[in-house]
Amino acid sequence: MIGVYVPGASVLHRLPAGLKFVLLAASIITMTIVVRSPMAAGIAIGAAAASFVLAWVPAKLVWIQIRGVVWLLIALFVLQWILSDWRNALIVTAILFASVCLAAVVTLTTRTSDILSALTTAMSPLARLGVRTDLIAMTFALTIRSIPLIAQVFNQVDEARRARGLRPTPTVLLAPAVLATLQTADGFAETLAARGLD
Repeated sequence: MIGVYVPGASVLHRLPAGLKFVLLAASIITMTIVVRSPMAAGIAIGAAAASFVLAWVPAKLVWIQIRGVVWLLIALFVLQWILSDWRNALIVTAILFASVCLAAVVTLTTRTSDILSALTTAMSPLARLGVRTDLIAMTFALTIRSIPLIAQVFNQVDEARRARGLRPTPTVLLAPAVLATLQTADGFAETLAARGLD
């Protein structure tokens, strides 16, 4: 769900990247402190959904961004229900779901270059202490770019499995995906080494 930018001219698109990250952090902290009832949890999810409307992001693209965490959140809800009660499980799951939605809105409305510029600016005091902030920013950029690439690899492996009529077993899905991912990582390493970076 990271690394995809949707061009647009909405209010969220025009906000500075640094401000969006501050607002994202403030929103998550506020939800964690304030949301203590199912009704408040519903309001939090509604506000997160409203941010997608404010950003003018197509509903199909929104679903693509959040569908990867739906099953994880369902599993978390069941686990929380077993360990505590349904009310607490609903609140915890709702806060996480709303946080994921808000993070998706930020990445959908912010160019990667703007994210890196904001990150570099935020870390500028560390540069005075000798910290290579450019390497940290580059690592962050590679991480952002790698996540959709890995998801794409898994999709390609799954499509190949379906084309051959094979059952979705760990051996059929994971082994080729891991090998392809390692090859991609080797490609990144060779590119960085060719540019004199270690």
